Amino acid sequence: MAKLVQLKPMELNTPKGLVVFEGPVTDSYIDGLSMNKGLTNFRPPDRQKEALKQITNLPDGMIFIARHKNEIIGYVTFHHPDDFSRWSKHPQVLEMGGIEVSPAWRGCGVAENLMKLAFSHPAVENFIVITTEYCWHWDTRNTGLDIWAYQKMLTRLFGKVGLQKVTTDDPDILEHPANVFMARIGKNVGKEDIMLFEGMRFLRKYGRVVNMA
Repeated sequence: MAKLVQLKPMELNTPKGLVVFEGPVTDSYIDGLSMNKGLTNFRPPDRQKEALKQITNLPDGMIFIARHKNEIIGYVTFHHPDDFSRWSKHPQVLEMGGIEVSPAWRGCGVAENLMKLAFSHPAVENFIVITTEYCWHWDTRNTGLDIWAYQKMLTRLFGKVGLQKVTTDDPDILEHPANVFMARIGKNVGKEDIMLFEGMRFLRKYGRVVNMA
C-alpha cells in the first residue's frame, strides 16, 4: 500500500482549548495519544483506539483525528466496505465507517472541521465514498435529539462535504425508516464505475445486470 499524503493540520480555537485536526494518521501516532473517555459510541475507548490503529493498516484505510493536546477527542474513519456488504464488490467504493466526537466537545465545531479536513484529501476524489447511518448507533441520549432530528443533523453535516442521500434496497438500510444511505462521487471516478454503483443500489431489480448473483 502506497503511503498516503498527510494533510497540513488545521487548528481551531474553542472555548475549551485549541483543537488540532490532522490525518491521515499512522498507527504509531495514534498509539502515542490517549482517547477521550467520552468516545464510547461504538465500543469502549481503549478498544476503539485499537480499532483505529488497525484501520490505518488496511488498503486505502484512513483515520483523521481531532486532538486536544495529547488526547483524541474525535475521529472519522475510511475503509473499504466489509466483505459481507454488497458495496464490497465495487472496486471504487470507500466507506466512511464512523465519525464520533466526545460529548464534552460537542457544539465546538469539531465534527464539521473534521469532515472538512478529511474530504479535502486528494485520495477521496478517486472513490465513491458512502456512509451507512444506522439509527441504533446515534447518541440521542446525550444530544437530547429524537432519531428524526438526529437524522436531519447528520444529513446536514454530511451534506456540507458533498454527501447526498441515495435510495437503495439494501436490507440493512431498510430495516428502519430513519436509517440513511449517503454517497459522494469523487471527481476522478469513471462513468463505468458510476454505472456499476447505480446498478448495485437496487440488486433485487438489477442484480443480474451487474453480475452480483
